[in-house]
Amino acid sequence: MEFSMKTFYVNVRYLIVPVMTVLTIIGLFLGDIYAWTGVFLFGLNIILDTLTKNIHLRADFDDSGKSYGIKIFQYLVMYLMLPIFITLQFALAYNLYFFTTTNEISISSIIGSVISTGLWAGLGIIYGHELSHNKKEGFSTSRAIMALSGAAHFTYAHVYQHHLELGHENDPATAPRGRNVYWHTWLSHAGQSKFSFDLEKEKLKKQNKSFFSINNKWLLGYLYSLPSIILFTWSGGIIGIISIIVVWSLSNFLLEALNFMGHYGLIREDGKPVEHKHSWDNDNLFTSWFFIEIGRQGDHHVRGETYFWELDEVGAPNYQIGYFTLFLLTLVPPLFRAYTQKYLDNWDKNQASEAERNIAKDYYQNTKHYDEKLITT
Repeated sequence: MEFSMKTFYVNVRYLIVPVMTVLTIIGLFLGDIYAWTGVFLFGLNIILDTLTKNIHLRADFDDSGKSYGIKIFQYLVMYLMLPIFITLQFALAYNLYFFTTTNEISISSIIGSVISTGLWAGLGIIYGHELSHNKKEGFSTSRAIMALSGAAHFTYAHVYQHHLELGHENDPATAPRGRNVYWHTWLSHAGQSKFSFDLEKEKLKKQNKSFFSINNKWLLGYLYSLPSIILFTWSGGIIGIISIIVVWSLSNFLLEALNFMGHYGLIREDGKPVEHKHSWDNDNLFTSWFFIEIGRQGDHHVRGETYFWELDEVGAPNYQIGYFTLFLLTLVPPLFRAYTQKYLDNWDKNQASEAERNIAKDYYQNTKHYDEKLITT
């Protein structure tokens, strides 16, 4: 019984996002004040994350070293998230249709519907990330999930660029010191798309095929997003188009905020292997359960194909607060930089190699120029 209850606990604790996404969908269909359910839940998560910031957990294994996680259950949940996110878009389209054709839905309800959809489409990207590391059927499902946010290019760029170039200036997903999350969102998104573009261009050239071939996975990724564009255009016209732009902007902002928080300011010497020290860990209770251990960045980047429920604490640098709390700080760049500076200083002193410290030193020598550049950009 003890083993059974432990197995149950380890597996159901990762159901927060599926349950809250379904509640958000129900709220959209109910309309009125309930259309804001997704926004309310996001705010609730900030509170829960803050309250649990001092509770840190390890991965759960039995006495023989076997994980309590059930692979078939966890993968079933991740695959089910695709139809759930599709339903989320249909729920918003449903509201848009009645808003533009009748007087049954208020402007407030539509605003709540759009923001709720954007937030939970963005938070759901964690499943696209996890499945991108499954080279078989999971990879295709990851592409489909990311396409719902107009970011199918992420799947290739994440695995074949970010994981290989982590901590280098040529990794668009690694934010250098001084960059803010807003500028990073655009640079990272565009940089990863360009990588996928170049990857396919070179591949097709070697195969003597046209760039506009059906084998161009970069183009196909954006074609996968066409159903969403058609759905929102049909259901809401110009308002529908504006809505999907807002939804995609929010969801991609949350995606890149996770990249930003996971790697901000950390440096890897060229030619050296990825180590635990090259990512920020985030292992507080609520962050771990909500984000299906995506905060275990140190272990994840060393063991990229390890199941999320088996990732563990490995001594990587840690900001000591959860992702939701840290996210609030990123929204105010001066506060974020002030909070993180002591952790960067500690990393420079105790974990960086001499070459990495020299790179950091070069940055600080040019900080004034860099900050002025950011202000004028």
